[in-house]
Amino acid sequence: MPAANDSIPAGRHSLKGKTVFITGSSRGIGAAIALRCAEDGANVVITGKTAEPHAKLPGTIYSVAEECEQRGGRALPVQLDIRFDDQIEAAVAQAVEAFGGIDVLVNNASVQTFTKTPDTTPKQFDMLFDVNARGTFFCGQACLPHLLKSDNPHILTIAAPINLDPRWFAERVARTVSKYTMAMFALGWAEEFRKEGIASNALWPRHAVATMAVKVFSPDNYDACRRPEIMADAAYEIITRPSRECTGRFFLDDEVLREAGADDAAIEAYWMHPEKRARTSSFLDYDVRISPMGTLR
Repeated sequence: MPAANDSIPAGRHSLKGKTVFITGSSRGIGAAIALRCAEDGANVVITGKTAEPHAKLPGTIYSVAEECEQRGGRALPVQLDIRFDDQIEAAVAQAVEAFGGIDVLVNNASVQTFTKTPDTTPKQFDMLFDVNARGTFFCGQACLPHLLKSDNPHILTIAAPINLDPRWFAERVARTVSKYTMAMFALGWAEEFRKEGIASNALWPRHAVATMAVKVFSPDNYDACRRPEIMADAAYEIITRPSRECTGRFFLDDEVLREAGADDAAIEAYWMHPEKRARTSSFLDYDVRISPMGTLR
């Protein structure tokens, strides 16, 4: 992959001076995307609930913002719980006041519960849909007036392609439906705002990603994952494409990078361990590929 700050390929848009609003970016995939955008000179809005260091999970909105500025970007840390639309509106207003607009929204924030129907509590259910569904929707709504003013506006949602294989519903139906709601918003926005030129796409990892949550709560699986940078580099490739030419797609991280010219060696370099390999991610069949219109093939 091209190194950060290399010249932008023909037909691509630099993020230098552009504003990228990223939900859930105090650690993990969201933080990695923020850092990659900062390397291009972007204004990065770091949002999340973690303002003070967590007992087990390192990273706060302030530590990520500081690292973004060290990498060449400008950063605005904003404490945000996307369950609450007044907080979303306030965070967007702060971003616009600081940087003059919003060019890219990355809907990364989501929550998980791995309970089956008999074991899922009302609190768990509400959290899934308040964050994954409601929060994603109202972040899109709040950013929309500013995206309409951008010359290359993108919405990128971290969500899987919709796979109607019943096994994904049988395993954890509440989680699956909440995550597929995010995917449906991505698809719906692509059509709703196609004429306005706002791109809306979804991105998902083919294999598990080595986040700090995995390291803390599933340490045996950590070394078998791919580094978060694979998602960050894939996100960067998507949001620098012309928005009118790239919308309505469900992307897998390694396919995006191969489209951009990465070879097998480059993809292999993202693995944490030279031999350990995580299984294919949730919602994906083995060796699934995504068509240009976002349907499974």
